[in-house]
Amino acid sequence: MTDLAPISFSPWEMFLNAGPVVRCVMILLAMASLLTWTIFIAKSLELLRVRLKLQKAEKALEEANTLDLGEEWTRGNSSIAHTLVMAAETERKRSADIPDDSEGLKERIVLHLERLEAAEGRRLLRGTGVLATIGATSPFIGLFGTVWGIMTSFTGIAASKATSLAVVAPGIAEALLATALGLVAAIPAVVIYNHLARQTASCRAQVADLTALVMRLVSRDLGRTQMLMAQGNIVRIGPQAQDVRTAAGE
Repeated sequence: MTDLAPISFSPWEMFLNAGPVVRCVMILLAMASLLTWTIFIAKSLELLRVRLKLQKAEKALEEANTLDLGEEWTRGNSSIAHTLVMAAETERKRSADIPDDSEGLKERIVLHLERLEAAEGRRLLRGTGVLATIGATSPFIGLFGTVWGIMTSFTGIAASKATSLAVVAPGIAEALLATALGLVAAIPAVVIYNHLARQTASCRAQVADLTALVMRLVSRDLGRTQMLMAQGNIVRIGPQAQDVRTAAGE
């Protein structure tokens, strides 16, 4: 009776001994796992920078007393804060020829800021959809490799007419490795996706806070304008409002 040569069951040896289809499945799952961790590192750094910039912009808008001052203090900030302030300022200038329409102006500014806020939310989520796809499909891709490998093993058994467990075991082990790789790719992808979703939701809440601060500055400026008009310190000449002195005899 001849002894069978020892068979190595290390993951690398099983990968090398696997069939072409199973090997392609393993390579695909390894690439998916690498992509998952790359997205995790890149998005974590991106969201960290965004949170710091939003916190700085929020502090600047909190301390600003007018919209013009808020625009000046957020000018060097590369976050969406300056975009929100400029959108409100632009709409206010475009509505200068519509006197006594403070409520309509607020509504138009809110509509514009809401669209900018939604666009920023989509930008922050960019790239995370790949993680959801990897998490949902990797187990099934690995299962496909396992089924294909087992089919190949049983086909080889039928062709060689050998029923020894030593003949069956290597092929089945190589096939099951595909399922293991599928889980290795899927589980981190799902965990990382949920983590990044929470971080993104936190950033979107900060953007919503910035929108509220901008609207507070707009409302404050409009309140000052109405107060000056009530006191007779503002008259409208053409489309613009200009300050004039109202002392008698001047």
